[in-house]
Amino acid sequence: MAETGNTTANGTGDDRAAHGGIHVTNTGGNVTIGDHNTVTSTVNGTPPDRDPQQEELLRAIRRLRADLGGVVPTEQTGALDTELSDAEDEIEGTGRADAGRLTRLRRALTDAGAVTGILASGVAVGQAVGALLGG
Repeated sequence: MAETGNTTANGTGDDRAAHGGIHVTNTGGNVTIGDHNTVTSTVNGTPPDRDPQQEELLRAIRRLRADLGGVVPTEQTGALDTELSDAEDEIEGTGRADAGRLTRLRRALTDAGAVTGILASGVAVGQAVGALLGG
């Protein structure tokens, strides 16, 4: 924007407010304003450590979610997929699914039992959850 030499109402010569300028502070992430922008976010660090049982659960969750894509969706399979997705996100983000998450996942597996009982991946998730919850 070219300097116009005009003084604004506050006498500063800063005419951003008069022309709809934007001021962004204290962002916790990436910000882009205007046309044709590109944002690149690089996260450095190491992923959280996972114990072998959590890794096994994560693999089983991914297999079951893939298998659920081939069944006729129901309210129960939709709720199960949501719990599977949340558990997957939790394991990827923190390295483990906590007991509350595992309990909700077990309940969703039970509710969708007609489907999960015939899928090997459903049985595998149930076994992995049982091992982590101690039974």
